[in-house]
Amino acid sequence: MTNNKRVFSVEFKHETACLVLDQNYSLQEACDAVGVGRTTVRRWVEQLKGERQGLTPTTSRAMTPDQQRIQELEARIRKIEREKDILKKATALLMSDSFNLSR
Repeated sequence: MTNNKRVFSVEFKHETACLVLDQNYSLQEACDAVGVGRTTVRRWVEQLKGERQGLTPTTSRAMTPDQQRIQELEARIRKIEREKDILKKATALLMSDSFNLSR
């Protein structure tokens, strides 16, 4: 059995949501225009509304440049925090080894 899940670019999602929010298309008109289901388009519209209000999506890629930048920076912070934790553990291990050797 094959999975025929379609994948859409962030730009496509953004443009589709803008049809509803900025160009006064109804949800159904936007769905018909781009050939995507109602639930999917509704989700994109809600995400874009949230992003425009300053909410960063947690389960999908952001559509607006500002929110994309926030997601990138949050990912960098997580990476730096992981690296910091590794360095802390390595330092503690090295310190305990040098303490044991000096006894």
